[in-house]
Amino acid sequence: KAAASAVGGDSKSFMDATKFLVANMVRSVTKKMEISMLYGGTGLGTVASVTGSTLTIATAEFASGIWSGAENMPVEITAADGVTVRGLANVASVSLELKAITLDALPAGTVATDIIWMKTARGNEMTGIHGILTNAGTLFGISAATYSLWKGNSYNAAGQLSLNKIEKAIALAVAKGLDSDVTVLVSPTTWADLLSEQTALRRFDSSYSPETVKTGSKAITFYGQNGMVQIEPTIYCKEGHAYILDMQTFSRVGSCEVTFERPGGEGKFFQDLEATAGYQLRAFSDQAVFCDAPGRSVHISGIVNS
Repeated sequence: KAAASAVGGDSKSFMDATKFLVANMVRSVTKKMEISMLYGGTGLGTVASVTGSTLTIATAEFASGIWSGAENMPVEITAADGVTVRGLANVASVSLELKAITLDALPAGTVATDIIWMKTARGNEMTGIHGILTNAGTLFGISAATYSLWKGNSYNAAGQLSLNKIEKAIALAVAKGLDSDVTVLVSPTTWADLLSEQTALRRFDSSYSPETVKTGSKAITFYGQNGMVQIEPTIYCKEGHAYILDMQTFSRVGSCEVTFERPGGEGKFFQDLEATAGYQLRAFSDQAVFCDAPGRSVHISGIVNS
């Protein structure tokens, strides 16, 4: 119907008829790519408890951005080993407040400590930043057990994350050659704690005005032993984790950005449906995150937010 309505119109008519479909597909695909670049190969979350067909996700393993809008998403449940498969299900509803998802049917044998994956992702998706920095075996054909610089650094915050703890974590990477600026990715809840700490440490100077008070930040920046440290929140970061990244060592590799054109079919976006009077769009991408010096970045775990 949308295509028929656009026939005879100009390019704007066609755009108006399809813009919501295309925009939503782009958002969906890029969201999946971002989640995979962070947690590819390690799962979406860990089950803390099971009540009926509702799974409560461990607070440390929960990220609001992963589950927001996840209704009807197909998932796979495995044991903690990531190998033993419990089964497949679809997400029926999501409670961000309770950090819980309800499935349309609970796979038999699902218990606490099980891992939730996107359907078909396990064993097929890229190794994300979390997997790269926590790798202790062979990754990209190089052994972290043999070469210490190929092993990412780990720091246990053991409580609320602070600027001082970030500095201590950075020291681990400095010992392995970090001498450049870093970006620190944290969850929104961790960000709130850090911003409160930074505000409490603030001292007002001559620019202070009693008439207007401006507070808040898009990013927290300070200078440490390595150079500039910029802390940024992301809804895709799990609450118990943070990542100190030397961005100079990270890159995206592959053959194609997100596109609606299939290789060899440039300029052709829509395809006829075989059994229905209609069209379909397919989004395609071939890319992965790669790090050439994991030892210059740090994974922070054990964060408990206030």
